[in-house]
Amino acid sequence: MKRTKIERVETVLWDRWLLIRVYCEDGTVGIGEGGVHGWQRPTETMINTCEPYLLGKDPSLIEHHYQFLYRNSHFMGSVINGALSAIDIALWDIKGKRLDVPIFELMGGKTREKVRCYMHVNGDTPEALAAEAVNAVKAGFTAVRFSAFGPEFWLHRSYSEWTDEAVRRVGTLREAVGSGIDICIEIHRQMNPAESIALGRRLEQFHPYFYEDPMLPDSPGVMGLIQEQCNLPIATGERFTSIFEYQQLLEHRACAYVRPDLCLCGGLTGCKKVASMAEAHHVKVIPHNPLSPVSTAACVQLDACIPNFALQEYTGESEPPKSELLVEPIKLKDGYLIVPEGPGLGIELNEEAIAKYPFKDKVLETPLGIDGSVADR
Repeated sequence: MKRTKIERVETVLWDRWLLIRVYCEDGTVGIGEGGVHGWQRPTETMINTCEPYLLGKDPSLIEHHYQFLYRNSHFMGSVINGALSAIDIALWDIKGKRLDVPIFELMGGKTREKVRCYMHVNGDTPEALAAEAVNAVKAGFTAVRFSAFGPEFWLHRSYSEWTDEAVRRVGTLREAVGSGIDICIEIHRQMNPAESIALGRRLEQFHPYFYEDPMLPDSPGVMGLIQEQCNLPIATGERFTSIFEYQQLLEHRACAYVRPDLCLCGGLTGCKKVASMAEAHHVKVIPHNPLSPVSTAACVQLDACIPNFALQEYTGESEPPKSELLVEPIKLKDGYLIVPEGPGLGIELNEEAIAKYPFKDKVLETPLGIDGSVADR
C-alpha cells in the first residue's frame, strides 16, 4: 500500500461533543472523538497544540505518535489524554479505510457478531423509574442501568433517609422487571467507603449485575476494601486516563468490571491494552461511552475484538440530534448493536447535521448539600 501523509486536523464542537477529522493527502479522512462532557474546549485546544507535530506524518504509525505526544509533555490527565484519544481513534479509522477493513480486523478479528447493551433508565420516583425500566425491557434490552438515588438526594436530612430511598428505588425496579433482567446500579461516587459498604450489603438481596463507582476512584486500595467487604461486583474506571491507573486498580482486586472510556484513556489503542490487562486478572470490560454516535461506533469496534467484553453503555440514538449525525446509524436489534462491516469505524458523518446543531457549553452544576457543602459528582 502506498504511503500517505497527514495534511490537516479539524476539530468540530457539536452539540455536547468534540469530534475531529484527520485529513490525509490521498483523500482519506479519519473520524475521532475525545474529551469528557464539560471539558471539550480545553481538549480542543490541546488537539490544536498537537496538530503541528502530526502534519506531514505517516498516519499508520499510531502507537509511535501516541508515545511521542504523551511523553513529550510534563503533564498528564484528562485534557491531554482526551486529545490523544481523539487522534488515536481517527488514525485507526484512517488505517481501516486505507486497508478497506473494519478496525476490529486489525485488532485480532471479531470475537462476537453483536454487542449486548445496557440501557439508561431514569425516574424521579421509584415507580417512574420502574416504569421506564419496563419500557426498556419491552424494547428488547436485557440490562438496565440507573442511579440508586433520586433527584436532589443531597438535600436529604439524614444518611438513613438517603439510603432508605436507594433501597426502595432498587427494590421497586427489581420487582418490576423480574429476575431475568440484569440491573446495573450507579452510585456516581457519592458515598464514602463505610457508607458504600453498608448500602452495598443492603442491596445484595436484589442481585445487581454491578455496583458502579461506590466512591471516588482516587484510592484503589480503599476501593479494594469495598469490593472485599460487600458482596457486589464493582464497576469503575471511567475517569482513568492511562493504563497505569488500571494497573493499580487490578493489583488491589478492586473491581469485577473495568470501565475504560475510549475518548479519555488513549483511544482504541489504550483501551485495548486495558482490556488485555483486565483479561489477565479475570476481569471483564464494560466500556464507558460519552454517548455520541461516534464514541458508540468506536466502542463497538473494541467490543467486537476483545474476549472479555461484558456489556456496552448505551442511551439510544433514535432521537435528534444523535439520530442525525451518521448517514447510516449502527443497527440496534433486541438490545444488541450489530457490529458494522464497513471499513474503519464503519460510519460516515452527515454534514448537514454537523452544520445544524451548535455546541452547548456545559454549565458547572456540582450540587451543594443541605448545609451548603460541596457534594461529589
